[in-house]
Amino acid sequence: MSNNQTLRQRQAAATPRGVGVMAPFFIERALNAELWDVEGRRFIDFAGGIAVLNTGHCHPTVSAAVQKQLAAFTHSCYQVVPYESYIALAERINALTPGTHAKKTAFFSSGAEAVENAIKIARAATARSAVIAFTGGFHGRTMMGMALTGKVTPYKVGFGPFPGEVYHAPFPQELHGVSIEQSLQRLNELFKADVDPQRVAAIIFEPVQGEGGFYIAPPEWLRALRQLCDQHGILLIADEIQTGFARTGQWFAMQHYDVLPDLMTLAKSLAGGYPLSAVCGRAEIMDAPSPGGLGGTYAGNPLAIAAAHAVLDVIETEQLNQRANQLGDRLQARLQIIASAVPHIAQIRGLGAMVAIELIDPATGEPDVAKTKAIQAHALAQGLILLSCGTYANVIRFLFPLTIEDTVFAEALDILEAALKGNADVAT
Repeated sequence: MSNNQTLRQRQAAATPRGVGVMAPFFIERALNAELWDVEGRRFIDFAGGIAVLNTGHCHPTVSAAVQKQLAAFTHSCYQVVPYESYIALAERINALTPGTHAKKTAFFSSGAEAVENAIKIARAATARSAVIAFTGGFHGRTMMGMALTGKVTPYKVGFGPFPGEVYHAPFPQELHGVSIEQSLQRLNELFKADVDPQRVAAIIFEPVQGEGGFYIAPPEWLRALRQLCDQHGILLIADEIQTGFARTGQWFAMQHYDVLPDLMTLAKSLAGGYPLSAVCGRAEIMDAPSPGGLGGTYAGNPLAIAAAHAVLDVIETEQLNQRANQLGDRLQARLQIIASAVPHIAQIRGLGAMVAIELIDPATGEPDVAKTKAIQAHALAQGLILLSCGTYANVIRFLFPLTIEDTVFAEALDILEAALKGNADVAT
């Protein structure tokens, strides 16, 4: 029987170091918000496969749907022999996403694929090539995804040159001295100094930055983006890959705003752990590419499509939007109490259950990466899996399943409090 030490040795010999791995142990089984490693140790999962498991590990409704599809057929390639479930899921996504305008949806396999195809669609629809993204944004590890991503380490180091005509403006972050006005001013400076707005196909943004640190887009900033796009004929793309499917207390984070995007990218919790992504947008824009211009061998795989139908059912029947708000409120209330005793906590922020804390050195006000790592290690040693993020790697984000049991959630919060209040120097 394999143990963690043996598997780590095999891992080092057989897999490249470029695939960074956080946990020093290996999963054997999981259920809802808990998982067990190959040595039988139990962990509470506040990472959720990086926002993939809003409906938890092995939800019985999702598993049953996949098993049923598995008995029928596993692959035909939708572009060769199509199937009704793909169309039905597109209809459901079109109805759920914000706005009553006519929409269409295409399915792919990964979030990066969704982003790549959203850019392709925007370029085809506008006959323009330039794209604007934002500092701190994360849009994938493909070449275009990296070009759009606003964080160098570890995503872009050593991989250039990247596709051209991608420009960045600062995302508003009051904590780091970037106001809404400064962000918008930089956009206007781009139009004056770097790129003619008539050459810009799209502006892409995350309504809540994921890898960037869970910074929430201010409503007035989004209104200004929409106005700029309308003024110059630019498409507005909302990257909802991490924010979608009840994480923020709405089906989609854009439902917190009075702004409609032209295109949306979706993935992660869409299919509860099965590889599926989507681009949804205005029908006339989605129809811009010629037949054959979109797709992929595994795009819209029938097993993943079946899982996605089940995920949507679970979100609705188990009222996970409401559950996200309840859990997020409980977490933020507990963190506020903890923060009174932990001066390292500079800010607590979040929408629904998409919550994060930012950690600083209270003596200098500078981002405290060492403290962040130590807290994460302390929690892991006590059986709680946490993820860090942020441009400065000093943010702890919380991505627990929205189906987590109250008792397990309470246990996790106790571990979290001990990690934040303690010396947080336990090594794993």
